Amino acid sequence: MDSKKLKKIIEDKLSRSDWQFTFDREKDTLRVEDKSTKKGITILLPGIVAKYEAEGSKSVDEVIYYIEESLTVMNKPQELSGKEKNIFPVIRSTSFPTEASDGKKLLYDEHTAETRIYYALDLGTTYRLIDEGLLDKEKWQPDQIREIAKFNIRSLNISYKEDTVAGNIFYFINTNDGYDASRILNESFLQKMNQKITGAMTVAVPHQDVLIIADIQNETGYDILAQMTMSFFTSGRVPITALSFLYEDNELEPIFILGKNRSRE
Repeated sequence: MDSKKLKKIIEDKLSRSDWQFTFDREKDTLRVEDKSTKKGITILLPGIVAKYEAEGSKSVDEVIYYIEESLTVMNKPQELSGKEKNIFPVIRSTSFPTEASDGKKLLYDEHTAETRIYYALDLGTTYRLIDEGLLDKEKWQPDQIREIAKFNIRSLNISYKEDTVAGNIFYFINTNDGYDASRILNESFLQKMNQKITGAMTVAVPHQDVLIIADIQNETGYDILAQMTMSFFTSGRVPITALSFLYEDNELEPIFILGKNRSRE
């Protein structure tokens, strides 16, 4: 399958009189939006194609379901009051839009040179990013959202799978609840992992549904981490960054890994 074929499948399955499709050939993205509200979803086609190659037609069905649910929900009025337990931070790349499709500014904070923190209202099968319009409507302050979101992300269960390759230990958090990458904001968890790591601690968030923590013991470990992160990045539904981070002194610093050489950004 290629992007052209995938584009046609999505357009055929989501064909509705009130939805429209915009294909950006240069960026290889497809946007599906409501004609009247102009609210919609933009998807990166190559990532889905790569996932299709690995998982088959199931991955395409998941994306179509995600788009359909998201558009249906985002065009309904939402409220924050009474839904405090459903407010979470979400990690996105710095190239992610800072405004909603209707022009309202999204609530976000800078995180690293590669990532930003946005805030979402979990709606069950999908979520809505919180914008200034929603805050104004309910007379909420941004700091209220930040505090609630931080508390909620710390309350999420964290379990991981462990794998050892060439003497390096890799930990994978992959619950598929939409907030795996966001667990990078759980500072107490990072500190706890740091205590058990004997080499260099690295962290990666290639897409929203995985957090990788690695105990790098040798140069080969950096090469493995780079290949692994790129593989996840290209196959994720919501890619974030193919770069990894060194975790030192409670700080995350992006690193470039080139063969046996590595450098800090």
